[in-house]
Amino acid sequence: MLSIHCLFKKKKTDDGIRFVELDETDSTNRYCMDHLCDGLLIDGQPMRMVVVSAEYQRDGRGQGINKWESERGANLLFSMYCRPSWLAARRQFVISECAALAIRDTLATFADGFSVKWPNDIYHHDRKICGILIENRLSAGRLKDCVVGVGLNVNQLHFVSDAPNPVSLRQITGREMDCKAIEHDIVRRFDERLEMGERGLYGAIAEDYTSCLYRLGGFHAYRDASGIFEAAIVEVEDDGQLILRDRDGRMRAYAFKEVEFIIS
Repeated sequence: MLSIHCLFKKKKTDDGIRFVELDETDSTNRYCMDHLCDGLLIDGQPMRMVVVSAEYQRDGRGQGINKWESERGANLLFSMYCRPSWLAARRQFVISECAALAIRDTLATFADGFSVKWPNDIYHHDRKICGILIENRLSAGRLKDCVVGVGLNVNQLHFVSDAPNPVSLRQITGREMDCKAIEHDIVRRFDERLEMGERGLYGAIAEDYTSCLYRLGGFHAYRDASGIFEAAIVEVEDDGQLILRDRDGRMRAYAFKEVEFIIS
């Protein structure tokens, strides 16, 4: 039995991309997995991507056990479901790069100071504006399908959770934003980035991603299992590992959750 309970609003198609809008659901990522896992056929029509958005998520998820705070109707909560079967499993970090770049590049049209905090949070200076939760499924060494869940603070002015450094686009710009216009621009840019990947332009995607990294250049404070240290970002490898160089010149490689950025 499906765990999804939602009020369905409407759906529309835009150049091979179907937009499904819900009033409320527990998780747009879970909705995608439960309803779209048999492929990208909606009403008998083949789709390149399906985008599911909600005004409110009862169980909005971050990485691990984290929750995503969002005031009803104030922000963007959506998931992009696609089937990039052209992508080898060993290169699945490309999805993370494409999603992060799409969001960062859209936000950069409104203000300066946006960057990608490895692996795929979006920051405005030292404050978090967007989280991304990616769920990939593999088959025969390639991606079968993937869901890219996005929680983007757009118009929320007050945050009540214990998240240490949230910020919204409205707080940054001082004006109310059109959430749907922003969503459509992100989806368009993500689709374009996926097309670059399908053409094998992995190096260009990685170069753009690296150029947008939070704390790129200079030494900064980090914490790993051994304690606090200072290091500079060297690169992000194809599999998503972060390579740091500490002040002694030693290279340190980290998978996700193995190192923490210390932000004052």
